[in-house]
Order: sequence, then structure tokens, then C-alpha cells
Amino acid sequence: MRCPFCNYEDTKVVDSRPSEENNAIRRRRQCEKCEKRFTTYENIETIPIMVLKKDKTIAPFDRQKLLNGIVRSCNKRAVSMQQMEQVVDEIENVIHNSFEKQIKSSSIGEMIMDRLKGIDEVAYVRFASVYRQFKDINTFMTELAKILQEKNLEEHS
Repeated sequence: MRCPFCNYEDTKVVDSRPSEENNAIRRRRQCEKCEKRFTTYENIETIPIMVLKKDKTIAPFDRQKLLNGIVRSCNKRAVSMQQMEQVVDEIENVIHNSFEKQIKSSSIGEMIMDRLKGIDEVAYVRFASVYRQFKDINTFMTELAKILQEKNLEEHS
């Protein structure tokens, strides 16, 4: 493993443990030359999942693309990077556990919105506004009304 800081080829494993979801091995490494530490994750190689997009094109599933969309939605909100990564982990696990080789982008979008709604309502609305491509303020207000109605039902239950 090359050091990401000095590009030296020899590093040693200082600590190794399963990740939180037990789906990867987290390794803490230290460079033999510059002595800086960094973390790597070892994952099981799986069959690539393909995503069927709205325009009917097919692309490989991209975890980073999911995370980037969530990060943009959570910008300047009280949502930790760990929470955002957990959302991506959960969605990725659901997709892999479905044993389907292809998934619709709309299904992924709905899974993201379901999870964001429980974490931060503003982040949810931001994501939904881009994902659902709100055409005007009325569409936006309809979505906000749904959130408020669900919140009122939860409070009175």
C-alpha cells in the first residue's frame, strides 16, 4: 500500500478491525518513511450493479456520486459526514442484498429521500427539489405540505 502523503511503497498495519456494518475491514496504517498515519478499508469484491437512469441509459453504480448528492443536500446543516456515509452504506447494502443486477435510479432516489427525511427535513427538501425537479413554487409547496402533514400525524399519535 502506497503512502498517500509521500508515495512511499512500504506501510505497516497498526490496527485492524471490522467496520461498523461488518461489511469491510478497517485498517489503520503508518508509512515507514514519513510516519504519517492513514486509514484504508478492505471490501469484498462484488458483481457490479448497474443503474437504469431516467433517460434509459445504463451506468455502473457509483457510491461516490450518491455521497456527493447527499453532501450537497446537507450543506450547512447539522448532519455529520458519518451520518451521510451511513445513509450511503445502508442504501448500498439494500442494493447488494437485493441480488438484482440492475436498479432504477428512481428507486435509489426514493431510498435517499426516505433516509434524509428522518435525519434532516431541510436536507430532504433540498434533495427532493433537485431529484423531483420541482417545476414551480406550487410543486415545492405541495411537498412541504406533505412533510408538515406527516409531522402533525406523528406528533398526535
